[in-house]
Amino acid sequence: ALAALALSAPGVRAESALPRPASLAEAAAAAAARGEPLVLLASLPGCPYCERIRRSHLLPLQKELGGGVVQIDVGSPAAVVDFDGAAKTHEAIADALQARFTPTVMFFGPDGLEIAERLVGAGIPDFYGALLEQRLGAARAQLRPR
Repeated sequence: ALAALALSAPGVRAESALPRPASLAEAAAAAAARGEPLVLLASLPGCPYCERIRRSHLLPLQKELGGGVVQIDVGSPAAVVDFDGAAKTHEAIADALQARFTPTVMFFGPDGLEIAERLVGAGIPDFYGALLEQRLGAARAQLRPR
């Protein structure tokens, strides 16, 4: 009740969210079919830096790419199918990806391999967008046929 009251207070916004995929393999395949990498945010509920990155960069990118930007929640017992087809928890996937620091933004190809350097932390706000674009460009280049 207190959380609902706090969120309804003037000036307090509810936390935004990216889609949480049922299957990372399917999400990566769908993104690759559009010629894009899967962009995966490792987030933590209540993380103000994650929220800033989502609102300022990842939600607009989600619209630009027509999808393909998703999140997992570090520490969450929620189920998701991993790139290898095995059912795991968000927490287990974050551990396997060594994405325990939030926010972490990763870029994956259809085979579930990272195809660009990940962005760890929120960095300097003035430069984050440029770093994100650089990494996205590198990931796109990995998807192009040679």
